[in-house]
Amino acid sequence: MSDAEQPTAADVRAAADAVKAALDRHLEAVERRAEAEADGGADHDTAVFAAFDALAAAGEAYDELLYEAYDEVTPFEIPGGDTMPDYTGPEEPRALTVFVRRDYVVNEPQRLLAQAQRVTDLDPESAVDTDGFDGSSAGHSVHAALGVLFGEFEPDEIATRHKEFGLEEGDATLWVAAADDPGEPGEWLAAPFDQADPERVICRFDVSTVFDDEDVELDLDRGVEDGSDNTSGTSY
Repeated sequence: MSDAEQPTAADVRAAADAVKAALDRHLEAVERRAEAEADGGADHDTAVFAAFDALAAAGEAYDELLYEAYDEVTPFEIPGGDTMPDYTGPEEPRALTVFVRRDYVVNEPQRLLAQAQRVTDLDPESAVDTDGFDGSSAGHSVHAALGVLFGEFEPDEIATRHKEFGLEEGDATLWVAAADDPGEPGEWLAAPFDQADPERVICRFDVSTVFDDEDVELDLDRGVEDGSDNTSGTSY
């Protein structure tokens, strides 16, 4: 932005006032929903999500003007809005496909190697299919050690015990998608994620440090709300 287009102090003040007003409207919507739920009344979720979206927009506008005018930012980070298209799958799915991705960092290689060597000491055949490595190499090669451990343990067990294996959790995501029919045995194994159609996702759960240890519940038709841990869940 050029100097001629710099926001004025009045612009920044007006944006700050808009944030305050949006905060009040969001709180009022949340309070009305709580009262309605206590009385068994109508669903006020739509008003809460709309107020959240308005608050997010006001906060973003204020943050931008504050930076342009004073080279300062706010300490608040509001999660983004809709990130996936509307659901277009069947109302009553006949089959489901679950897509899972978990990322890890090998932050303690020696622990990883020791665990893999322990497995191969107890079961030498566990290293047979690790790209030609023999059992003794599991304790000396990270490549071989990973093959041994992921061949020996189920992914869910590794996710639960990752610290024991010298791994640090990164981002993770799980999508539950509608399918027309169950897949034929072996038909999708060569390219398991080719069928990950965002428009057929029924629900989605993300884990990431980007959420700053807050639970973010997303709904494409209704917006975003804050929760309590570092998991983001999307329902359709």
